[in-house]
Amino acid sequence: MRFLAVAVAVIAALAGPARAAPWVMDPEHAVVTFRGNHLGFSMVYGTFRELSAEIDFDPENIEATKVRFVIQAASVDTLSKARDKSLRSKEMLDTENFPEIVFESTAVAQTGPQTADITGNLTIKGVTKEVTFQAQLRKIGPSPFDPSKTVAGFTVSGTIIRTDYGVSFAAPAIGVEIPFQVDLEMSPAQ
Repeated sequence: MRFLAVAVAVIAALAGPARAAPWVMDPEHAVVTFRGNHLGFSMVYGTFRELSAEIDFDPENIEATKVRFVIQAASVDTLSKARDKSLRSKEMLDTENFPEIVFESTAVAQTGPQTADITGNLTIKGVTKEVTFQAQLRKIGPSPFDPSKTVAGFTVSGTIIRTDYGVSFAAPAIGVEIPFQVDLEMSPAQ
């Protein structure tokens, strides 16, 4: 019986390239930050406090990577209750009717030893557009607290044109281009 299991594993390995395996994001070490121009006078900084992810990753075959990020839109926090209420309103993110911001990758292209472009579909306020973001591997290796656990840290960044998604209130006086960054740590699923 053991021989049969080994034979099946060998045949499966020879049948095609290895697939990316599931990795799990560490929610304690994951954050989405963004900034926007306020009337040309200042920059407003914010974060989304609730992010989840489904990640298939193979460090030896970056282009096999697949990701799906889901942000709870109502978790927006700009350190101003009045501004956060405005961002959740129908004129902006309309979080009551569109509770999630979703990005799902369709292709990953390695651009350097520690960088890649991630192309996919971004859905905000019920509008889906194809976008490409930049990813940078910060570090991958054993955790210093548990050497049996592998950890990979990434930064994903890009710019969203909010009016493309129907988030048009006070544009262009309030910035239309919204630079953002996702910082996260992840480990292979057990």
